[in-house]
Amino acid sequence: MTDGRSLSLQDSGQQLQRPYNLRMLERGALSLALVFGMAASAQQTVSFATDDGGTVCADLYGQGSKGVVLAHGGRFNKESWHDQAVLLAAAGFRVLAIDFRGYGCSKGPGQENFFKAPFDKDVLAAVHYLKALGAKTVSVVGGSFGGAVAGDASIKSAPGEIDRIVFLGSSPNLPADGLKSRSLFIVAREDSEGGGQLRLPGIRAQYDKAPQPKQLIVLDGSAHAQFLFQTDQSARVMQEIVRFLSAP
Repeated sequence: MTDGRSLSLQDSGQQLQRPYNLRMLERGALSLALVFGMAASAQQTVSFATDDGGTVCADLYGQGSKGVVLAHGGRFNKESWHDQAVLLAAAGFRVLAIDFRGYGCSKGPGQENFFKAPFDKDVLAAVHYLKALGAKTVSVVGGSFGGAVAGDASIKSAPGEIDRIVFLGSSPNLPADGLKSRSLFIVAREDSEGGGQLRLPGIRAQYDKAPQPKQLIVLDGSAHAQFLFQTDQSARVMQEIVRFLSAP
């Protein structure tokens, strides 16, 4: 990856091309690295109930009045978010990385059927848990199916329950015009499903339906969702997430 690689960005319905200076990112990544071990509090493992009688197990990081739920993809779990959770906690967020029902010690009705399980209830339970701890606002960062479920939770929620959503390689299952949250969509241009079908067209179609304010960032490469954190664009993605979650 070289300096000057462009970032394809859509914001407020406009397509922009923005030069990306890698040296600036490296400085930002170094700054984050310096506070990597300075999160406001140590990780805690917690559990809480869902409204349908399930139990969600989660890892809690940090302090602060802004909460963030981390919702993993199908091939991941709550532990997969550790590095990103620590960075977000160091940036002043109270972070809750959850295991969906059927993963780890989380459980709940319908978990036997992955395609019909009410995973959105796990997200909303996590949002309510952080608010009970004192978070004034709660946002969600979701990878792959976790992002889709977070979108569905926003659509089904009361206005104001979920402040913002970051969709990593994903979009809601339900029509995105029902979203009640600010949204940031991040996807790699060549990210494709098992049959080789690109995800970008479907994500862009949902982005177009989503209400303002919204933003779509299209990255070079083919890494899907949380796999972006295993590429040389990891710092870049984290900076965009922190910027979006921190903006007024």
